[in-house]
Amino acid sequence: MNKKDYYEVLGLSKGASKEDIKKAYKKLAKQYHPDISKDKGTEEKFKEISEAYAVLSDDNKRKQYDQFGHAGFDQRYSQEDIFRNAHFEDIFSEIFGRNSGDQEDFFGGSIFDMFFGGSQRKQRGADLRYDLEITLEEAARGVKKTLHYERLEKCKECKGTGAEEGKTETCKHCNGTGQYKQVQRTPFGLFAHTSRCGECNGSGKIIIKKCKKCHGHGKINSQKEIQVSIPAGVDNGMQLRLNGEGETGSHGTGDLYVFIHVLESEIYERRGMDLYTNTKVSFADATLGTIIEVPTLEGNAELKVPAGTQPGTLFRLKSKGMRRVNSSVRGDLYIKVNVEVPQSLSKRQKELIEELKENESKKKSIFEKISEAVMFLF
Repeated sequence: MNKKDYYEVLGLSKGASKEDIKKAYKKLAKQYHPDISKDKGTEEKFKEISEAYAVLSDDNKRKQYDQFGHAGFDQRYSQEDIFRNAHFEDIFSEIFGRNSGDQEDFFGGSIFDMFFGGSQRKQRGADLRYDLEITLEEAARGVKKTLHYERLEKCKECKGTGAEEGKTETCKHCNGTGQYKQVQRTPFGLFAHTSRCGECNGSGKIIIKKCKKCHGHGKINSQKEIQVSIPAGVDNGMQLRLNGEGETGSHGTGDLYVFIHVLESEIYERRGMDLYTNTKVSFADATLGTIIEVPTLEGNAELKVPAGTQPGTLFRLKSKGMRRVNSSVRGDLYIKVNVEVPQSLSKRQKELIEELKENESKKKSIFEKISEAVMFLF
């Protein structure tokens, strides 16, 4: 099924500000929230406007959506990714007069729970972030890196129960449900608010005797080592998602997000897929022409510098730049020529230049072009 444009869903233009987006969503949430409206199709409409808000209220996701549209955006983000880190609590606290907390604002849980199931979301392990620095050369060719990090894993001694020999009893506070329900009166009527039981931390079980290894937590810190392949062409800010490499929960493991930081190169300046570098040629070589060697990602390459080359001239080496991620397409390498003008001349050199000046003084000559180039440098 084709999705509607997110801006259209919220009744906004593409240039809408963040404040406009928040106001539009708040207005529609009041109209379509399932606790307020019982009309047919309300829940689906509420999901639709919430998804649009989750994307457009996030600067990075909005940029991706504006650039690629639904087709390209949906390839990069799963439904779970779209709602991850989306902040709805302030809006719902304004609508219902509740204190903002961990998004447990309706339906016994968060807006995330409405789409993906509350119990699984609450017990899923946490996602982790790893910041990885690589060189420009590594980014150009792709590289494998070994990551070392710490994460929470299930205690093997008690198999994650937190109890010695696995001995537990039913929580009397929640009668084993793991949830505590409260009914609150608001201007919109009575609303049931279900939260995690604080006595058993949502497990429905009370530990009789804590496990000595994990001290009743059911999880322990563990050192993790994994190898990750960084594709050729990655740039600053790109991230890789490694499924199941985050922290362990009782109903699923979180993910590990690897954020790429490409270090600045001493040789190249990167502009998208293109690279820029500088090289020097002597005054004589620029005047008479020469062939020089310039650095590329694959090693040195020959560059022909024609006679009369001016300072600041840019030469292009096609397809010698960065690769597009997951593609064979490459950018170009641009070499800027800086002409080195001699600071001192021998007597013979001065005589030759004076002779050239006299012979060409009556017309526009190559000497004048060279002189203009020299003056440009000063």
